[in-house]
Amino acid sequence: MQSGTEPRTPGWLRTHLPTGLAGATFWVAIWFLWLLLARWLFHIHGVYFTLLQVVAGVLLISVALALVWQLVRKHMLWSLNNKLILTYLLIGLAPVLLFVTLVLITAYITAGQFAIHLVDSRIQNAVVQMSLENGPHADFIARILENKIPAAAATGTAHETARTPNALNSLRMKLNWDFESFLDGASIQQGTAIKGKVPLGLPPWQANLPNGEFHGLVLDGGSLYLVAVNQQHLNDGRMYTLVSSVAVDHTLMDMLASGLGRAVLVPQRIGSSQLETRSSTQERGTPQKSKVEPRRESARSFVEGGTEPPGVNIADIRVRFLSTLKIIDWGTGSRGTIPIEVDSRPSLLYEQLFGASIGGVFTNFLRTFLIVLCIVFALIELLALWMAIRLSRTITTSVADLYHATQEIDRGALGHRIGVTRDDQLAELSRSFNKMTSSLQRLLVEQQEKERLQSEITIAQEVQANLFPHHISNLLDLELHGVCRPARSVSGDYYDFLVFHEEAHDGHASRRETGVGIALGDISGKGISAALLMATLHSAVRAYRFASEELVYSESTLAALMSDRDATGVDCDELFQSPGRILSLLNRHLYRSTQPEKYATLFLAHYDAASTMLTYSNAGQLPPLVLTSRGAIHRLDQGGTVVGLMDGMHYEEGRLKMEPGDIMVAYSDGVTEPENDFGEFGEERMMDVVRSYRDQPLHVISTQVMLALDAWIGAQEQPDDITLVLARQT
Repeated sequence: MQSGTEPRTPGWLRTHLPTGLAGATFWVAIWFLWLLLARWLFHIHGVYFTLLQVVAGVLLISVALALVWQLVRKHMLWSLNNKLILTYLLIGLAPVLLFVTLVLITAYITAGQFAIHLVDSRIQNAVVQMSLENGPHADFIARILENKIPAAAATGTAHETARTPNALNSLRMKLNWDFESFLDGASIQQGTAIKGKVPLGLPPWQANLPNGEFHGLVLDGGSLYLVAVNQQHLNDGRMYTLVSSVAVDHTLMDMLASGLGRAVLVPQRIGSSQLETRSSTQERGTPQKSKVEPRRESARSFVEGGTEPPGVNIADIRVRFLSTLKIIDWGTGSRGTIPIEVDSRPSLLYEQLFGASIGGVFTNFLRTFLIVLCIVFALIELLALWMAIRLSRTITTSVADLYHATQEIDRGALGHRIGVTRDDQLAELSRSFNKMTSSLQRLLVEQQEKERLQSEITIAQEVQANLFPHHISNLLDLELHGVCRPARSVSGDYYDFLVFHEEAHDGHASRRETGVGIALGDISGKGISAALLMATLHSAVRAYRFASEELVYSESTLAALMSDRDATGVDCDELFQSPGRILSLLNRHLYRSTQPEKYATLFLAHYDAASTMLTYSNAGQLPPLVLTSRGAIHRLDQGGTVVGLMDGMHYEEGRLKMEPGDIMVAYSDGVTEPENDFGEFGEERMMDVVRSYRDQPLHVISTQVMLALDAWIGAQEQPDDITLVLARQT
């Protein structure tokens, strides 16, 4: 007996706690929530705790998905109707959703890339305009340096150029870019309108510019600039360089993002490739000193401009896209990219794309047409889904009727039928089911009849088995053995041993064997009819034997009839000692009592124990063979034709004296006639087996013959009844 009180789980807890996959999901969720509370309440941090929380989260998602799939399969996908609806959704609706999703994602990416392209185009337009304005100024100052234009005239001309109210000058005034001149790499100041100093200096890679020009976005330290460089070769071999630049700041970004929304540039390289430039001094092996001023790091990590515009409607979503712009590192000349982000709206991008055509008749028509087309496609998709559901219900109704019908059949209601009103393949399936149930009813009746017939055949097998000798009593000087193996349920072959006795005359109640009758027959055909004729033949042979007993009894006294003697103990072999006479009687009997096409082959023999003489007569049976002790073979072929085929037949008799060691082998055609690819089994092979085992007991010889015959037949069906009778003189 245990002491104390054992803790027990409350009954309601044991019955309400989930188990299996649901229980695993429940406990993993409790574990994950406990980790969240521990982090929030106790401020537990660290790599191990974070890793543990990640593992718990992944495990929770895994078991939760498995639980959801199990519930869906159990409660939603068991029904064929739900399966078909889900199939139609996957086949019909899923591609549409995927296509719409793909279109929306593509449209979003296209809109974002279009916004990036607009900003990049504006940057390129700005630097191209800077380069275009630099060209005349660089040419003008180069002519001054060559003394082709007087300084006084140059000053006035420069002022006129600066005051020209064209787009280039207005852009220059709006951007307020700086200029600086260099002669062979050294900064110069001319008495012209071009004054100021660019904050970048002159890099070493400018010595070999293609076409003497460069314009683009450059990165100098942590600052971004729009730069245009123009070079002129003077007649005296000197190189004049004009550099104009403007800092990428809030003002410039406002200009670039005008009409788009908000644009952000991050002055930090995310990739580079070395600019393949080589100066003439480098070719001569003389290194060129850098004239670039020390870089200045920007205090800001990004440059932005513009404002995020509000949406005009619910569909006017925010389009935020991140990309890169190409830049040149001003100090090294290496190429790279910097991040750019643009926040815009589809309405603004639409205005930028169509421009002045917005509000036109064709544009409004095109927009209305697209909207109507989308609505029509949506209605078509809904109509297709509705038709799919209707068709699925037609299918599921037929399946439900079939399922209900199978349950009725399982309960034994074979008269249940499915009501069919439609004319399609499913209706034909229901009609086929009704035909199947009708056939099933008929087959059950036939099965019952077949079982009854099988039961009768089983009884016939038992009756026929009792006709064959069960306990063979060998004589003192003759061993007997017989076996019959039917090809079907019952056999048309027949064999029998009839042992004769006589009373001893020494005053004692004893008897001795005087001989034995051996019978072997084969009925035409196989199966039940042959078995019935075999039983008739068996009864007729025995009847003639018992008739001889009656002849003996008629000559006996009443005391002899009342004596305690066995019926087989009377000397009753007088009639049976003439096999030819019995065959004549059997022929008459079968001819008059059976159909004309029915007949039998029969071998009858009488062995006399005193003289070891074998008297026989063969009525069409394959001649039995006697293997003598010296190895010779005698055929027992004296007799006549088959019995039961013609009336009034007489049969000859033959005699053979049995010597010690002689073996008589009587057999039916089922032993020698089976064939395979090498031909028939034949007498020779049978006798080879008997000769090989002649010193063994007769049942061993019989078994070996059967094994050899089975090996010869192989996997084929046994073609005929097999009967083998052996008798050996001792």
